[in-house]
Amino acid sequence: MSKLRDLIQSETFNRFIIAVIILNAIVIGLETSVTMREKIGGVLKFLDGMALTIFIVEVILKLAVYRLSYFKTFWNLFDFSIVAVSLMPFGGSVTVVRAIRIFRAFRLISTVPTMRNVAYALMNAIPAMGSVMMILGLIYYVFSVLATNIFGEAYPEWFGTIGASLYSLFQIMTLESWSMGMVRPIMETHPQAWMVFVPFIIITTFAVVNSFVAIIVNSMQKVTEEEIQAERQEIHILIDEVRKLQKDIQDLKARS
Repeated sequence: MSKLRDLIQSETFNRFIIAVIILNAIVIGLETSVTMREKIGGVLKFLDGMALTIFIVEVILKLAVYRLSYFKTFWNLFDFSIVAVSLMPFGGSVTVVRAIRIFRAFRLISTVPTMRNVAYALMNAIPAMGSVMMILGLIYYVFSVLATNIFGEAYPEWFGTIGASLYSLFQIMTLESWSMGMVRPIMETHPQAWMVFVPFIIITTFAVVNSFVAIIVNSMQKVTEEEIQAERQEIHILIDEVRKLQKDIQDLKARS
């Protein structure tokens, strides 16, 4: 059992699983092409089946080593769920099965340490991002009511309702054709329209959205610091063990 544990925890095994995940994602992507399915459909199906078999064997090996403690780790649960979903029949719908299989590519997140750290950082940033989302939602609502009242009659397709205004403001926030496609035509009938849209862009695009980036960067920094701290603790533990071994050796020499 110790040899099996060493195998599944080895860097070689981890790299092999990463390679299989990447290859499987490429195969699933190729299967979306009708031409590729006609030419090498059998080969692609075989490779996909082999990849799924490898994933199942990996889960079985880890269950054999870790037993019930396997399910105590979030990433093990994540991997198990992805493999389990791949085995579901979905009523025989080929389209659904093909679509669901691509979720296996998400296993890269649990397998590659750097991607796992980014995922941790994003999850840790969710509470703070929720507060920013509330502020952003409030800003959207205020400006959508303002835009509906001012521009609704002249441009009902853009600002006729609160919903239409929200969608139009979202387009403006993304800066997609906001000037030539929307704001400049409005300014032909409402010359002061820039006094509404320019502050909205400054507040949302350059202030609030950048707050998301700042929160994520801060969360990434915390995750990195925690990782460094954990490595330092491991080093201290190793140093203590080495010192104990040295002391034991000295005691043995003194007795002899």
